[in-house]
This record gives sequence, structure tokens and C-alpha cells, in this order.
Amino acid sequence: MDHPTVRAQRPRDRKAQLASVAAELFRARGYHGVGINDIAAAAGVTGPALYRHFADKQAILAYVVLSGIDDMETATAETLSTVDRTAKDQLEALLNGLAAQAVERREVAALWRWEGKHLPKEDQREIRRRSSAVLTAWTKALLEQRPELAADDAELLCWAGLSVFGSVSVHHTSVAKKRFGELLVRLALRVLHTTLHTTPHSTPHSTLPESPSAPVQVPPLGLGRPSRRELILTAATALFGERGFRAVSMEDIGAAAGIAGPSVYRHFASKAALMVAIGHRAADRLAVGAEYASRTSAPANETATLRRLAESYVHTLLHTPELLVSFSGDPVVLPERDKADLLRVQRDYVERWLSLLAAARPELNAREVKITVHAALTIANDLARTRRIKSRPGLDAELVTLMTATLGLSAVDFPS
Repeated sequence: MDHPTVRAQRPRDRKAQLASVAAELFRARGYHGVGINDIAAAAGVTGPALYRHFADKQAILAYVVLSGIDDMETATAETLSTVDRTAKDQLEALLNGLAAQAVERREVAALWRWEGKHLPKEDQREIRRRSSAVLTAWTKALLEQRPELAADDAELLCWAGLSVFGSVSVHHTSVAKKRFGELLVRLALRVLHTTLHTTPHSTPHSTLPESPSAPVQVPPLGLGRPSRRELILTAATALFGERGFRAVSMEDIGAAAGIAGPSVYRHFASKAALMVAIGHRAADRLAVGAEYASRTSAPANETATLRRLAESYVHTLLHTPELLVSFSGDPVVLPERDKADLLRVQRDYVERWLSLLAAARPELNAREVKITVHAALTIANDLARTRRIKSRPGLDAELVTLMTATLGLSAVDFPS
């Protein structure tokens, strides 16, 4: 029996609808894993219909990312132009607006953080210029409330606060929208009211016991002269970190390791196999650090163990390149078995944080624990990759301080 064709009414803003569908696909599969036909099929239109709105896939990505910045600019300008508010009220109103955007448009944060590098250089420059202007406005607002801060410290705290909202893009955990937004604002306020100038093992107003005098050091995984396989792995890690996975060839890796390109295949079947090895190397380093943190903390003292775990994580992040490459956001097509195995290892590691925080802060439910842990980890991951931040002296200690503050392990005095 034939069914009558029902012509769907065209939405008022078809371009925005198509961009929203594309954004979700980009977030799920990565920019290179999505084609125009994939976007058209998911949106229920034909390829030619999509091209009536966008010249190409790159134009869609630019539209999504720049529209997210438009929203931030609008929220910032509207909030900070309200002259009858106190500095405290302005800052909290700004955070509430950013939290609402983060909850409503999680995919935009993901694309801004990871996929912007696929845009033309002029679009990248525009994004940097406009986002820098927004951050400057936030920094000024924070300085009005905390005039004792140095300008560069206020900027660091604003970057970290932005990472709290960006952290919603790295997981799928959710709670009711209102509660979700309130939790993100609380986490951001902890960050913005953190006192940065600390030694690696003493946080002002901290409720933690003193840590041992020596920082957590992750033991090296190998000694003696490196093998050919190790030289290749080291070269690949450096090149992937510098140029990105797709911009590096096996010949490039061989040349950096001092061997002919085809010789690389004797040790690794493909670039994907190299990324799998790098991922496992990063996981091994984290596991060693986590085990050391557990063994050097007092039994049944979850807050002390979390502090040591944060120290080990920051040390691994800043001083071993594998972890930054693993978190580069560069989409890599891996065999399903390897992908599932790496995901399992990553989840096992995060589970350490979740179980410790749940024990240390029993007032949080399981979803709130997960959101909080991911916010802390994202702050460290983002700041370690931010060019203006990563050269700061004492960044190790500052990241540990920010992570423990985000986790709620340090007493932070909010102005009344």
C-alpha cells in the first residue's frame, strides 16, 4: 500500500539546524571522520540541499565554532555592561551565562577545543583574536573582584575557569540542566578564587596533611641504550605532538629516528599502530604514578591520596610527551579492538579518581563526582597545552593547586 508523501515544514533557520547536526557528528567521529553525505543523511536532506547553505565541510565547522564565540561575546558584553551590579554579581552572572551555554551546546566546546585547527588560517586567527578579547574582559572582571591578583595570574585563573565549562565536551555524564549549570558555576568559582602562589606541597587554607618533601616522580620505564623500536616510538611521539597525526608520514618518522622509512614497518605496521603504542605508554606512566601515589599516602586517607594522584598526573602530563599526544584531540582511526582496549585502560584510570573523590566527598552523587573529576583533569590538560601558560615557572604546583581546589579538597574563601 502506498503511503502519501508528507512534506516536512522547513525550519525557520535551516542553516543553524544543519550546523547543529554536523557539530554532533564532528564531536562523535572527529572532523576527518565525517563527510558531507554523512551530515546530509543525518539531517534528512540531500547533498545538494546542504550545499545551498554551506560551500563545504570546512565552512560548516567555521560556522559552528564562530557561532559559539558569538554567543560568548554577547553574554560577556551584556553581563559586564550592567553598571549597577557589584563586581561579584557581574562575575557570577557571567559564569551562570557561560554554564547555561556549556550545558545547552556541549558540542561547541568540543569543536572549539579540538577541531579548530582544521579551519583556514584566517579563521583560526579570527578565533584567537576574538576569544582573546573575551578572555581579556573576563580577566578585567576578575581583577575588579580580586585586585590583589597579578594580571597574568588572573588570566591563568580565567583560562582554568574556561576549562571547567569546556570539560563538558569530554564526557557524556549529565544531570538536570539547572543542577548541571549550578555545579559548573561552583567549580568555576573555586577556580577563580584559588590562591596560586604555593609551594608544591602546601596549599593556603588547605585541609590536606603535608605531603612528603619530595614531589612525585614517575620512574622511567626503561634503562640503558634505547632500542630501535624505542627510537621510533620517541620520534613518532615528538612529531605527532608537533605537527599532528595526519601531517606526519612513516618516512618522516624514520628520518627522525635515523633510519629509512620502510624500516619503520619492521616494528610498527602503521601509524595507527604507533598511536596505539603511544596510548599504552601514556597509560603505563599514569598507572605507575597512580600506584606510587597510593603507596606513599596514609591508608584510608582519600584526600591525601587524591593530592598525590594530582601531583603524579601533573608531573606525567608536563614531563612526558606521550600523554599530551594522547590528549591532542587529533582523530585517529584505530582498529576497534585497540580502540576498545585503550578506552578501557583510560576508564580504569579515571575510576581511581572517581572512587577516591566519592569517598572523600560523600555529599556528592556519582554523576556529580564524575563531572567534578573531569573538570579537574580538563584544567590540567588544557593549560598544559596552552602556549601562553605552559612556560610559567612553577606551573606544576599551580596545576596541582587548581586541581585540588576544583575537587573541593581545599578550603576556598568566597567573598561575601
